[in-house]
Formats: sequence, C-alpha cells, structure tokens
Amino acid sequence: MKITLISFDYFDFDANIIKELKSRGIEAHHIDISKYYYEYASFGEKVSNFFRKVFLGKNIKREKTEEFITQHLSQYGHQDIILTIRPDRISKKTHLKIKQSCNKYLTYIYDSTNRFSINHLIDLFDKIYTFDQNDAKKHGFEHISNYIYLDKKELNPNKVYRNDLFIISSIDERLGLLNKVADYCSVHSISFKFIIVGKKRPQSINSTIEFTTENIFLNDLLEELDGSKIFLDLIRKNQNGLSFRIFEALAYQKKIITSNQSIKDYDFYSPHNVLVLDENNPIIPKEFIESNYEPLPEEVYNKYTIQAWVDRVFELKANPTYS
Repeated sequence: MKITLISFDYFDFDANIIKELKSRGIEAHHIDISKYYYEYASFGEKVSNFFRKVFLGKNIKREKTEEFITQHLSQYGHQDIILTIRPDRISKKTHLKIKQSCNKYLTYIYDSTNRFSINHLIDLFDKIYTFDQNDAKKHGFEHISNYIYLDKKELNPNKVYRNDLFIISSIDERLGLLNKVADYCSVHSISFKFIIVGKKRPQSINSTIEFTTENIFLNDLLEELDGSKIFLDLIRKNQNGLSFRIFEALAYQKKIITSNQSIKDYDFYSPHNVLVLDENNPIIPKEFIESNYEPLPEEVYNKYTIQAWVDRVFELKANPTYS
C-alpha cells in the first residue's frame, strides 16, 4: 500500500502519522510544506508579487509551494491514499491535480471551518474528517479527535513538580481568560508557568506571565509538560474540537484544566481528572490541585492513540468503537 500525507507540519505533530504507517510496512511519504521556503529572486519580484496578490489574486509563493507538492507526487507515483491536513492552504486547481494521483483522496481538519473555510473544496474529497463536533453535524463530515502521539508515561504520585499549572499560548482572544487564571493563581498560591508567544508583549497582563517572540518546539515543550503537574488548555471562540494538549495530558496521565466545554462529551472525561473552567469566574478548587490523577481503563485510553487514529482514517482494520 502507498500512502502520502500532505500537510503544514510546523510543530511536527503530523510526522507521527507517517511514523506509525511506516512501522506497519506501508510505503508512506510526507510532503511537509512547512519545510519549503521560497526566496524572492529580487526586491523587484517581491514588489511585483505584492501587486499580483492585490489586483490579480495570485501569489508566486503559493504557486511555487504548490509546484513543490506536485513535483514530489510525480516522484512517488500513483498512490492508494492521499491525506491532506489544512486543505485551505492549497488551491482547488492543485487539489484536482492531487486527486488524479490517488485512488482515494481524504482530508482532516483540525480547526473550525469558521476560521479556515473549505466550502469551495467539499466536493473534492472522498471523505472529510474533522475534530470539530459542530462542523461534523453542520456539514456531514466524519468526527474524529486528535490523537495521543506519545508513549504512555508511568504514574508517579510522589513526584515533585516545578509548577502546578502550565500553558503556552499565542497572543489572541484567549489572553483575557489567561490573565484571569494567572491572577487567580497568584492570589491562591498556585504555582504556574504561563508562556505567551507573539511579536510584542501586551500591556496590562499578570507580571508573572512569560513573553517570548520565539516558538517553543516539541523537545522543549515536552520538558515543560513533564515538569508540570496539570496542563492548562484554553480554546479560541467557536472552537469545540480537542487540542493536542488534551491528548498529551492523557499520555502523561496528568490532570487538565480547560475552557473547552465539549470535553464532557468524551468517554475519558471525569471531573476528578478534568476541570472545565467558568470563563467568567475561573475558580480552581484546592482539592483538584492536590488530589492525584485517576488512571483511565485501558480500553478507553487505547481508543485515542495514534494507532487507533491511523486504523480509522485509512480504514486499515475495523475499529467501530472509536469515537
């Protein structure tokens, strides 16, 4: 079997799909467009491209990126399955070329279509998967969550942590709630490490929130997760799909505090392990911080692994219990 994944894998989450496929002896390729960078030949070309985007709706950087995709596909030959993630980054014209290179064309959307619309692309795919329950209901997409990509960690109830709570977040509409949580933790002696990433540190935020202009990549992130007792997960407006932070918590067997109300719909949810915040009045009970994590039944945990995800999406074997 030949499978190709096309994605913008800036944080290397998608690479785990390829790793899992290859572990099964499948010929798998990853066209990672985050690794492609087009450099303008001259300042004049840069200026020319600006006017092309404004007046013609064309972008040489996007055109060259799509050439990068099709050139790699021509090298790999005809595929049994091609999966794209973030299909909105690719023009319909190029999607049609990609579809000609495979027997089955799939896509997975790990963000809300309110943010990244694919209305003009829906008829292209043999199946559309989404992590967003609302999009699944509204458009008839097939719902599937993100996945556990880490090995399961051993429980260590006696471990001493550097922080009670940890989050890393971009600077966006979540900042107001993050500031409320930081203020609450500061008053109630809950230790935390909150990092925000952006171009400029915002004004009027809790002074202990750390600011950086540099993204934190996987190896450094895992070190921070390991040193924190509980993970904090704040979602954007109109999002209800579960972020990777939820599944990292499952792998680390650690509690999570989240603003995502939809987490209550999942069978791993337990109020002992998961605290759903009231965004207007974010209270974190002391007993939630102090009590230990309660392990999940194996059959529940295994439903959310990368192995189960790959089985389902590529239909490698029947897995009717996954939700």
